[in-house]
Amino acid sequence: MFDHEWLWPGFLAFVAAILFFDLFVLHRKDRVITTREAFLTVGGYVSLAMLFAASIFYFEGRQRGSEFLTGYLVEQALSLDNIFVIALIFAYFKVPAEAQYRVLFYGIVGAIVMRLSLIVPGVHLVDQFWWIGALLGIVLLVSGYKMMTSNGEMADPGNSRIVKWLRSTGRVTEDYEGSKFLTRRNGVLFMTPLFLVLVTVEITDLVFAIDSIPAVLAISNDPFIVFSSNVFAILGLRALFFVLSGMMREFRFLKHGLSLVLIFVGFKMLIQHWYKLPSEVSLGVVALLILGSVLASVIFKEEKKEEEVTPGELAELERKAHHEGEAGKV
Repeated sequence: MFDHEWLWPGFLAFVAAILFFDLFVLHRKDRVITTREAFLTVGGYVSLAMLFAASIFYFEGRQRGSEFLTGYLVEQALSLDNIFVIALIFAYFKVPAEAQYRVLFYGIVGAIVMRLSLIVPGVHLVDQFWWIGALLGIVLLVSGYKMMTSNGEMADPGNSRIVKWLRSTGRVTEDYEGSKFLTRRNGVLFMTPLFLVLVTVEITDLVFAIDSIPAVLAISNDPFIVFSSNVFAILGLRALFFVLSGMMREFRFLKHGLSLVLIFVGFKMLIQHWYKLPSEVSLGVVALLILGSVLASVIFKEEKKEEEVTPGELAELERKAHHEGEAGKV
């Protein structure tokens, strides 16, 4: 287990520097993210993650390196399902294309803080009480079964109790004001609809964390491995959204692959008190399940009904239309 005193503060400072550079240098002004830029950003974050994985393999050995890669792959895969839900939220609230990146940025900052507060005590509890690991394993098995058998429908984002309560205060504006979450009118502080979107995204991430955090806890007992693999996957989520939000329908078997991943890691966590699977085996099984579901989706494509547009495709069309409109003004 990592015990270097500088490791945690050094990693947190590294993440903070990336986030600062991203928001205040690369995206200082609100604008629509092009698909090309999103692809390059995803490539950059994946490269950073692979370099970090290589350093773990070099300094800590094959087991820890395999644990990091498995945790990263699991979190990245589960994030794909999260992308589709975020696309639904954006479509429901009719979020302007140029404001979407700002919501995703602060949503990811919240996700990192949330995971830091849950992972460290979570690893300690699983280490101290074996039955907690078994209980989380059962939770993952149930989650995997529910994902496998669900029809994919999502509850109306506007029916959230918190969103309803915020609206009931009468302090929510009717229209968006750029990328502002809060605004003042006649000296009174109001929330914009973008604030409601951010709250909904954070609630959604909390729900997804119930699956993703136990899944990674089943892979490693090192809090730094669990946290860092989660963070690297989350950092690329924003750019990945702009790449995949309009394509998620094409991966029809991805849900089945993700459900099998949850079932596998749940079973692994359930038996780990008596038998620990080698980290290399876990990495191979997870990679095989995810890649297999993607390949099956590509080979056995679903026939798409005419005039049927998904929320993700709608968001993608809106971004393209906005980008073309801006180009036409030049």
